[in-house]
Amino acid sequence: MAYFDDDHQPDQPKKRRWLGPALLGVVIGAAIALLAVPSMLGSDLLPEAWTNNTETRQGGDNGLAEPSESGGYLSVDVSSQITDVVNDISPAVVGVINIQRQGDFWQQQDGQEQTEAGSGSGVIYKNTDGAAYVITNYHVVEGADTVEVVLSDDTRVEADILGSDLFSDLAVLRMNGDQVQKTIEMGSSENIKVGEPAIAIGNPLGMFLGSVTQGVISGTQRTIPQDFNQDGRADWQAEVIQTDAAINPGNSGGALINIDGQLIGINSMKINQEAVEGIGFAIPIDTARPIVDELEQTGQVKRPYMGVEIYSLDEVPQTEWESTLNLPDEVEGGVYVWSVDAGSPADRQGIARLDVITAVDGEQVMNMIDLRKILYQEKQVGDSLTVTYYRDGEKQEATFELVEQR
Repeated sequence: MAYFDDDHQPDQPKKRRWLGPALLGVVIGAAIALLAVPSMLGSDLLPEAWTNNTETRQGGDNGLAEPSESGGYLSVDVSSQITDVVNDISPAVVGVINIQRQGDFWQQQDGQEQTEAGSGSGVIYKNTDGAAYVITNYHVVEGADTVEVVLSDDTRVEADILGSDLFSDLAVLRMNGDQVQKTIEMGSSENIKVGEPAIAIGNPLGMFLGSVTQGVISGTQRTIPQDFNQDGRADWQAEVIQTDAAINPGNSGGALINIDGQLIGINSMKINQEAVEGIGFAIPIDTARPIVDELEQTGQVKRPYMGVEIYSLDEVPQTEWESTLNLPDEVEGGVYVWSVDAGSPADRQGIARLDVITAVDGEQVMNMIDLRKILYQEKQVGDSLTVTYYRDGEKQEATFELVEQR
């Protein structure tokens, strides 16, 4: 056993014999550097930017830097493909102001002023025959009495709403094109890849026109449920591009572009979830383009119409499947008919309340979103449609011609 007492003296440290040689080495190295640098400056060994006596700093005329007094500062060029693309594309991205009248009819006749009910962004995609055309979101211009477009130089131009569509959340505006400087080039969203760069340009908070955020494509062909009437039931599944480029209120309707400056998506804050960071969504341009063309030409999207109010079968308790609807065990999903519009195609073919549709043209239907996708994406006005349905436990079929939804 070892014992230690307070009077024990520790061993004396060894002398630091390395300190002297180290200091001598530093002095010799400094001397060599002082002698060598002038010779190197006179040779081609150093980069040109180091040896140029007219080296510059940021802040000179024409965007160039001013010469420094010592001539020894290094100039850093921060230009890149992204900055060049943003500089080129930004004039094609505009602010969109939703202006609505306040008060009743008589107050409006008294000249009550209109107020800004909201704001968002838009993208100028065409300028022809003196008129410029802007893509934005449906929810940006919803309920507007007047719409103003704010150009990149803060000029305001009144615009007409040519058409808007709830399901796609798209709208098309037309305005005078005399002051338009730039239109955006349409790209394609079909071949975008997860991980490739993405740039969002818009008007966040309605205050910062031309704001830019950069990120990557986080996901393609995502689906997000949409509840249009806020009844707690999903009315539609929006197919979107997911990106981590920040998309904030006011960015709605703005541009999501690729590294080449081509439009690949229309940003939509409407389909973002609250209290979620780092996730933004955009409507793929390949999905948007035919809808935009139809809105521009006709002012609306023509969709086929059956004439039934439907709800997903999974909203009904399983006990009701058997006791009320008399469905056989093999039925795993579908939609039930709550009401039928008088004189509609479904009405003429005998579809009735509480019929359960399980297939359309032989394609299984599990919920109302499945049925709407078939109607809106695979069918046209005038097409025939065969529905398979159950009534009181018996399987039946009905075929009818689709008409235009009004």
